[in-house]
Amino acid sequence: MRVGLISDTHDRLPAIRDFVKLFADRGTSLVMHAGDYCSPFALNPFHDASMPLLGIFGRNDGDHEGLEAHASLGMATELYESPHSFEISGHRILLVHDLGEVNKRSIDSHEFVVHGLTHHQESVKRGKTLVVNPGEACGWLTDRCTAAVLDLETGELEFVSL
Repeated sequence: MRVGLISDTHDRLPAIRDFVKLFADRGTSLVMHAGDYCSPFALNPFHDASMPLLGIFGRNDGDHEGLEAHASLGMATELYESPHSFEISGHRILLVHDLGEVNKRSIDSHEFVVHGLTHHQESVKRGKTLVVNPGEACGWLTDRCTAAVLDLETGELEFVSL
């Protein structure tokens, strides 16, 4: 199963649309968003493409109720408080905006940890855990719109940019 990893979209609709298309073209069946959509309308590209989205709130997502209400308008769009732990196809995944919100034991108990906040793309292997920050999809701070595609079965990670 291939999943798209994205974070820190900060309302930049053209980049969000391009990443949703890129994820679809690469055969992803789900996008995991590590927070900071900002406005509810930032979910529209996922809705328009019928792309399933599982995400958590970030520090710049002030209107949780508005985001949740807008998420309910789409198919398979689920938003949770950060951190959020779940399982997909037998793989334990932790989705968190600020990696500092969780302790080492929480990280170690997951196969994959996806986080945002720093706007810097990185991948680190900590024991058996792959910790990934897909970077900033918005490109506001680094002038690079970045994300990632992860194959849950093989653990292969591909960083992508627009």
